[in-house]
Amino acid sequence: MIPRGLRNNNPGNVRAVNGVTWVGQIGVDDEGFCIFDTMENGIRCLAKVLLAYQSRHGLLTLRGLINRWAPHTENDTDAYIEDVCHFCCASPDNPYTLTPSRLLSLVSAIIKHENGTSLPPDVVLAGVDAAFL
Repeated sequence: MIPRGLRNNNPGNVRAVNGVTWVGQIGVDDEGFCIFDTMENGIRCLAKVLLAYQSRHGLLTLRGLINRWAPHTENDTDAYIEDVCHFCCASPDNPYTLTPSRLLSLVSAIIKHENGTSLPPDVVLAGVDAAFL
């Protein structure tokens, strides 16, 4: 079976929020997850949310970012943090400023963790690049 994140072109499994419509969002599934027209727009949304976590909420470490992204109420957050840190070659509590290359690495790690598979690098890069426009 194809993972929900891939079926919805939403590889970060971003939940819909009332009053917010993302670029390329074409619907919401039966569990409240956004559905996007393209994978790039789903990745753009994922990247935009992470950038907001850092700029608006002051989350400056991978532990802080993932604790908010994947709360304990829905995930094994400690395992998620360990997986992401391993993928990003970074410590959970060291500063992790979201430069374009670090954001690309973090988005790729989240996609792999959420879906059990990676996406083509050019697709991920296009989505992350769009988050900076």
